[in-house]
Formats: sequence, structure tokens, C-alpha cells
Amino acid sequence: MRKAIFGRTGLEISEIVLGGGGTGGILINADDATRFNALRRAIMGGINWIDTAPIYGNGASEETIGRHLESLVPRPQISTKVRLEAEDMESIPTAILRSLEASLTRLRSQKVELFQLHNHIGTTLGGRAAVSVEQVLGRGGVADTFDKLKSHGLIQAAGMTVAGDTKACLEVINSGRFDAAQVYYNMINPSAAWTRVPHAWKGQDFCGVISACFRQNMGVLNIRVWAGGALASSRRPDGLFMMTSDTDLDNEMRCAAAIRQVLGDTYGTPAQTALRFVLGNRDITARVIGISEIVQLEQALEGAARGPLPSAAIAKLDDLWANEFRVN
Repeated sequence: MRKAIFGRTGLEISEIVLGGGGTGGILINADDATRFNALRRAIMGGINWIDTAPIYGNGASEETIGRHLESLVPRPQISTKVRLEAEDMESIPTAILRSLEASLTRLRSQKVELFQLHNHIGTTLGGRAAVSVEQVLGRGGVADTFDKLKSHGLIQAAGMTVAGDTKACLEVINSGRFDAAQVYYNMINPSAAWTRVPHAWKGQDFCGVISACFRQNMGVLNIRVWAGGALASSRRPDGLFMMTSDTDLDNEMRCAAAIRQVLGDTYGTPAQTALRFVLGNRDITARVIGISEIVQLEQALEGAARGPLPSAAIAKLDDLWANEFRVN
């Protein structure tokens, strides 16, 4: 498993991170023996980082990790998050500290390596609470609070999620206040790595995000590698939260089907092909994957061992992106 230094944090992170969220959901929905075996197999495969959040299974993901953390050798590094709700905005520092303390209790840990803001910034989707740039960067806001948590040794690094209004997210990135960012990037929407989108692009425009992170020497965690499942299987995902604008699940499934038609099984299973695509972007430090079965982890490890997609596959994707995923 390839590893890299995670931006300016000095932490070393594996190129694949095991996600503990509802997408996949093995650390939430499986029996406890399977949850432990998934964690152990990830570590055996060279993964040294587990990503979680309080909202994943209403704390179940963090509790699973906490029960088994001391049994995992070598001990993985942990990232978790805080999501501010509307009622939290009157006292952001209090809400953040309360959330972190609850997470540390569930994780049975004294600190976490990375603590991330889990809200959309500027605009929101699905009725979830968003935070403004001022609430993030202003006095007594998220960034100030994260700085205090670092000074108290409760977190080692501070992160944000690039979701909501892209311009607002870029303003936060360019402030230099955060050490890391979760960035949406996959074969359906790789715009975070672009300078401009093709004409008539359907999907949120994240252009400039990864280069902005690079300029700030921020670690980049790639999220939604499999577009919430659309790229991993032809089966329509159940209950998927669409975290980006200007698209919907019907469009995501249409794009994924076009990718499968063009690339076929030449480069592995659909999930392996999607993973190999994101492995090709070396400005991304690590990629977060969610699994529902251990066999999916095995397949991901096999895909990673094969390395990034070759240029011939990228050329076919270039044609799809330029032609609204229409197959000639």
C-alpha cells in the first residue's frame, strides 16, 4: 500500500482510507465480528487510517472503532467530524467541543489525528444546515475553535468538507486556516481537478479546488470515489444523499452506465475501475472507500495493486466528459 505525507500535517496516510459511513455501512450494519474483521483486514492490507463521524449510524461507527481500536496492530489513525445544526449556531465553540468530547468518548481515545467540519458551506442541499464563510472564518467561529482544540492537544489537524457553494469553499481553502479538505472527485464528476468544465456540463463545478488545496499544502481526502455506489454497481443505491448540486440520481446512474459501456471489464470490476481512476491523481493524498462486505475490500485492495488507469482509458473518459456522457 502506497503511503504519502498528508499535506502540512506531517502525518503519513495510506492511499486508501476505510470509510465508516452509511455508504457501504459495514461498521454500522454488520454483526460485530464482521465489523472487527473488516477493520483487521484493512490494517493487514496496509490501510493505516479510518474515517468516521458522529452521524454515521448515530454514533455506531465511532463506537465500533472504539471497541476494537486497541486490538488493531498497528493502531490506525482516526479522523472524525462535527456537523453543526441550526440550534448550534448561537454558540459554535460550545457545540463543536460538545461534539468532539462525545466522539472521543465513543472512540475511547484522548485525541484524533484529524477533526473535520462536516457542513456544507454557503449553500446547502437536502435541508441540512449550512454554515457561512463568516461562521467558519470569523472571530469565535469554526477555524478559531479548531485552533484551540489543536492547542489543547485534542486534535492534531483541522479539516473541512468541500461541499455547498464552490466559491465559498474556495474562500475558506484560500484562507489557509485548515490543514486538510474532503474533496468530491470521481469518474462522473472530476471537475475538482480541472480549470474549467466542458460546455453544457451537468453537475456541480468544483474547478480549482484541488489546485487551491495544493497551494495551501493541505492534505486532500477524496470522498465519493464510487459516487455513492453508482460507479460500483448497476444497482440503484437506496437512500443516497446527493451531496452535490446540478445533478440527481437519475443523471448519476446514466453517467455510470455510459462509463461501464465504454470501459467494460478491461480494467477490473466497475468498483476497481473507479478506484484506479482516482488513484491516478497524485494531488489527492488518500481516497476514502465505504464497503458493505469484506469481499469488496479485497477487491479494492486488488484494484489498488494494479495501479492507476492507463492513458487509453483516460482518453475514453475525456470523450465522455466532453460529450455529456453520450456514447457514440
